[in-house]
Amino acid sequence: MKDRLRAMFCDHLSIMRGKYLPASKIGTDSTRFCRSTFGVHYDKDLLNAPGSMMMEGLPDMELKWQADAIRDGWERGTKVVLGDLYDDNHEPLGLCPRGALKRAVSAWQARGLTPKVGIELEAFALQTDDQGRLRPYDAPGGVVYGTGPLSDPLRFNDAIWEMADQVGFKLDMITSEYDSPQYEYTLTFGDAVEAVDSIVLFRQMAREIALEHGILLTFMPKPIAEAGGSGMHINFSFTDANGQNALSSGERNSPETINDLARGCLAGLLHHHRGLAGLIAPTANSYQRLQPGSLSGFWQNWGGDHRNVTTRISGEGGAKSRLEHRTADASSNPYTAVAAVLQASLLGVENGYDLPPMETGDGFERQDAKDSTAIDLKGAIADLKKDTVLGDAVGRLLVDNHIFMKEKEVKKTRDLEGDALRDFYVYFV
Repeated sequence: MKDRLRAMFCDHLSIMRGKYLPASKIGTDSTRFCRSTFGVHYDKDLLNAPGSMMMEGLPDMELKWQADAIRDGWERGTKVVLGDLYDDNHEPLGLCPRGALKRAVSAWQARGLTPKVGIELEAFALQTDDQGRLRPYDAPGGVVYGTGPLSDPLRFNDAIWEMADQVGFKLDMITSEYDSPQYEYTLTFGDAVEAVDSIVLFRQMAREIALEHGILLTFMPKPIAEAGGSGMHINFSFTDANGQNALSSGERNSPETINDLARGCLAGLLHHHRGLAGLIAPTANSYQRLQPGSLSGFWQNWGGDHRNVTTRISGEGGAKSRLEHRTADASSNPYTAVAAVLQASLLGVENGYDLPPMETGDGFERQDAKDSTAIDLKGAIADLKKDTVLGDAVGRLLVDNHIFMKEKEVKKTRDLEGDALRDFYVYFV
């Protein structure tokens, strides 16, 4: 088979949409999709969501890309590319999550700073039994930081790593996470858009390679009720005009030594904590993960090298200085989630929000924080609706579409529990 092109975008539900184009189209720079994809829900319900134009003829939108963005794919004879969405007037489409991230990056660059991002993904591996029911992958020796065949008897993660090397993903780590069969995947830091492009493509590749081994790899926040949750930790920093890490306050960072930029970012993330959750933990299942004492970013707090706070200051300084935000999970669109974290941080810097004292509690039995995310999706979306400052910064049309779809999701999932709730999401996330 001659090379073909797989042109893709990540939609409002964090589902990868795309089409295969023949080799003759590899030299082109665009293709068209139905704009009303942004009104389609997980259950394929067609909804007249803001911006979707569902009741206005379901018109086209255009996906455009740069030629140098085309890269080797993981399917035989297939190149892959991600692009930006435009409306029929050739204007950037306000619904485009990648566009929202580019706006966030531009807002920081206007201040002379370039955001750098590194994302940690966590996932569970599931298999079907003889009755076709999903059950956890049998990894009898799976432990936190586990490696080798006891943690992954089918070695599907070896296949993921091998393909990642072949197609140019810059892996930083694969390891077993706390619960078996749970795994963590981390790519190296990079410019924000490039880093998120890599994450959405890597996530899709990992799911497809795992499927070839009989594994359903799911990034949903809590697919196994009795096990822990899976997050999408967003690590970020900034380089200045001299290429230096602008968050650095020396060889080591600590709550006592962080600079004004870090304090402003922290203040913004705390100020918009509740509104952020509606964007970055955007499913009913997210709130089974977001619980007290679960290392999940539930509380409105911050601290040093402390995994039970929401925003953690890495102890590494100098070029490796960074903040780690721990609320998000991969049921969110990674472009939207990173854009929201960057915009909330920028609002803190620009508006001079007060930064409360750091968390001194252990996070299991005691915490200073009194406020948290909402306890369910309904509450989180209500919080997002109220936080118009954050919504405007991220992008009004995108956020309005998100609120509409998630309010419908609250109703769709209201009576679902256990496997039924899991199965509403598991094949898509």
